[in-house]
Amino acid sequence: AHVVDTSSTLTAEHRHARESKLVAFEQARGAQIVVLLVASTQPEDITSYANRVANTWKIGSKEVGDGLLLLVAVQDRKLRIEVAKTLEGAIPDLAAKRVIEQAISPRFKQGDYAGGIDAGLDRLMGLITGEALPEPARAADGPATGFDWMELGIFMFIAVPVVGAVTRRILGNRLGAVATGAVAG
Repeated sequence: AHVVDTSSTLTAEHRHARESKLVAFEQARGAQIVVLLVASTQPEDITSYANRVANTWKIGSKEVGDGLLLLVAVQDRKLRIEVAKTLEGAIPDLAAKRVIEQAISPRFKQGDYAGGIDAGLDRLMGLITGEALPEPARAADGPATGFDWMELGIFMFIAVPVVGAVTRRILGNRLGAVATGAVAG
């Protein structure tokens, strides 16, 4: 999920709206943004916690490194924007601080968490959109397929002979050869 709320701060409707927004953005730009709301990061400080979560979840595409984590520790009243390497040009620490101070925090102080997250996401998406990132991988007529020729090669050279040998063993040499397309000897 792009929006994970373990603190039960957002309503289901708010989570769904932000989820849809982030999925559409990822499909259009390739960069992946994840919002995580937790009650507290204690005993860890928010920086260590955000870094650990971002590394564990592997946010963004592996080849590009274009992930971003917006972490909200509700009870601690702390925020953190953790940015992957490729997005550091678009969202350096100073820009992340401005997004938090100017877009998110004022709404949070009014108790409007959904509005604060939305305003922050709008700013972050604007900064990412201005960055020259690689286009998301797509098939000729649709989304990325994830097809790997190496996996097909491994399958062809390992699984097919094994299946053929088992089939010949079960069905007998002549019938097994016919079933697997081999020559009976």
